[in-house]
Amino acid sequence: MPGNLRVRGSVSIPESELSWRFSRSSGPGGQHVNTSATAAELSFDVANSPSLPEPFKQRALERLAGRLSGGVLTIRAEEYRSQLRNRDAARARLVALLAEATAPPPKKRIPKKVPRGINERRLENKRRRSDVKRQRSARWD
Repeated sequence: MPGNLRVRGSVSIPESELSWRFSRSSGPGGQHVNTSATAAELSFDVANSPSLPEPFKQRALERLAGRLSGGVLTIRAEEYRSQLRNRDAARARLVALLAEATAPPPKKRIPKKVPRGINERRLENKRRRSDVKRQRSARWD
């Protein structure tokens, strides 16, 4: 899956901006796990990326502040026994994170006036309930 990673709309990240590190993975695998570096660690420099437009970059830096270390986003994938599948999983997670972080903020809710019919029904039910309770207390006096 080399090439560009499409984030949102026409925004994509070239593979050259990603840096990879590989290490031994934990979990099942027998003797194979002790000899091969299948865990993939993907790093992407959000703060200095030339491919992210400025508004996207600012949103991503704000929303991913807890996950960034010096403006760099790091994703570790080790759920598969194959390095290739872990690389693909890390790429997919990066795209999902950036797509969510660069999404425009939701529109503000404009409060509307309560319709008259709803208000009248509510008041009528209150009156009816009040009458029931008043009649109960009048009976036992």
